[in-house]
Order: sequence, then structure tokens, then C-alpha cells
Amino acid sequence: MKTTGFYFTLLLFLSIVSCQTKNLATSASSDGKQVYALVLHGGAGYIKNLPPAVEKAYKEKIEEALEAGYKVLSDGGSAVKAVQKTIEIMEDSPLFNAGKGCVLNSLGKPELDASIMEGKTLNAGAVASVSHIKNPIDAAVLVKDSSRHVLLAGKGAELFCHEKGMALVPESYFIVPRRLKQLKRLQAKEKKHETTSLPPAFDGIKKYGTVGCVALDQKGNIAAGTSTGGLMNKQYGRIGDSPIIGAGTYADNETCGISCTGIGEYFIRTAAAHSVSDIIKFQHLPLLRAQQKVIFKIQDLGGRGGMIGLDRKANVAWFFNTEGMFRAFKKSNGEKQIRFYALAKH
Repeated sequence: MKTTGFYFTLLLFLSIVSCQTKNLATSASSDGKQVYALVLHGGAGYIKNLPPAVEKAYKEKIEEALEAGYKVLSDGGSAVKAVQKTIEIMEDSPLFNAGKGCVLNSLGKPELDASIMEGKTLNAGAVASVSHIKNPIDAAVLVKDSSRHVLLAGKGAELFCHEKGMALVPESYFIVPRRLKQLKRLQAKEKKHETTSLPPAFDGIKKYGTVGCVALDQKGNIAAGTSTGGLMNKQYGRIGDSPIIGAGTYADNETCGISCTGIGEYFIRTAAAHSVSDIIKFQHLPLLRAQQKVIFKIQDLGGRGGMIGLDRKANVAWFFNTEGMFRAFKKSNGEKQIRFYALAKH
């Protein structure tokens, strides 16, 4: 385990880095129009000194997703539609741990989770442990809009989506060679080292490639969504925080929208996304400070990860306790950032 001194230094550093990026605008522009904005993440973890070609590929895909979601907002579309479009693009890319190219469970199978929530009505939808839905975020929207439930799982979720006209895909669609290699390496490592400082499902995990997005539209409505394949070599049937409203995803027009990434068990135990909203509402702290309090608590428990957020005044914030996090935002006032590392390089 890392020393207390190292953790203190890391947290202080991350606090400074995060503070340099946020709270950049108010809810209204100089002409009185509602400011709109979109922030996304492509996962946190060991993101350090990426090869130039890999870094370029990630940057291009993140920018594509960012611009697509932002266009929905600039055309007057809803925050929900913007979040859905943004996440669809990342789910379709094998670069991320969501949709095609997701990590695999202990049986070598894909099990995907996703959720979406709208801040105006607190309506939400989610799916968990699905293996035949090309874009789980679309299934989450379908549950939100076309059922009386919030969360559907496994075969029941797939049957519901199929009955509503959604085409299903074979499990093989999601499986890419590099994920199979990663699974075999991790399983071999766990077999050799039966005793570790982390539970076996987490040992050796360096990157949590969950994707997520939060948007504020021209009507002042917030939406948040998250999509993931979970943890590599996870127990068959394991469900993390991403499809859990209040843990991995939360949105409330009165406070903020949040999407999380990391070791989901810790985000579930702390009700991480909802906790940020409560801190803003009851402790009257700004978004970034609320995120810091929650991530610090997660770290005290032994967890790793991060989150992005957007409040009702269009302030953007992100915070994480890993070496990096793929993240980006764009606002109607012209501000835009795409970053990977904890350092200011990206």
C-alpha cells in the first residue's frame, strides 16, 4: 500500500490541478441567454505517457463524442439526447470499456451496465448485466421512457428491449482480441499470487474505462449518464455503480449532474454521485469541493476512481485520485478542454 505521505502529496496535487480547470462560467451569458455545456469522461486509472499514436486515437474519439453531444445542445436539443449521443459514440469505439471492446468477466463473457437520469423530473432508467444490446445507453433511455421501472437486468432487460423493437447483437460483437489477452494475463497473475493487498477482482486493474457524460441544455435542464463493461475478470453476475442511480450516476436541476468511474463497490458504498448533490444542497459547497469530499472518503476506504460534474450554473468540475482520467468539456461561451493526465499537458 502507498504511504500516507504519498497520498497527502497526491491529493494536494490533484486538488491544485482540478481547481485550475473549473468554475468557468455562470448560468447566463452577457446577453441573458442560458449558457449550455457538456462534460464527458472516458475512464480513470493508470493513464500516463501514452504512445503518441494511442494518445491521438483517444483524443480524436473523445473530441468526436464531445462535438456530437454539444451539437445536440447547440441545435436546441435536450440534455438527455446530448448525453445519449455522446455515450453512443464512445460505446461504439473499442478504445473504451463500454459497448464494443468492453472488459470481460471471469467466464470470458461481456456483461454491460448503463444508466441515465434527467434532473428536471428525477426520472431515470438503467440496465445491468446485458450481453446482447449494442448500445446499453439506448436501453437505459428506453427503460426510462417506456417502462414503469428504473433498473432492468440480464435476460429480462434484453427481452424488454427486443419487445420494444431494439435489435440485439451476438456476444461476439463486444469481444476484441486485446481484451481476451488482458483477461488471460490477469487470470494468470491471480493464480500465481493468491494473497494480495486488494480483493482478487481488483488486483492488477490499472484502468477503469467506464464512459460518462453530463449536459446542461438551453432550457436549464441537466442530464447525466454512464456506461461500462465493469471490471476485468469480475465475478459472473457482478454489478458495479454505473447502473445504480445515486452511486455512479445522478442528476438534479437544483444541484448538479454527476457521472463516476472507478472501482464501483466503493462508489456504491458511499452513494457517491448522490452524495455530491447532497453536499451542494445542504452544505452549500461548490461542485468541485463537493466532489473532493466524496473522492477523499472513497480513498479513505481504499477505493480509486474519479467523477465529472456540471451544476445548474454551468460550472464544470472533475476530480480523481488516479494518475489520470480521460475528460473533456465544451461550453456555449466558447470554452473547451480535452485532458488525459493529472498534469496540465492534457
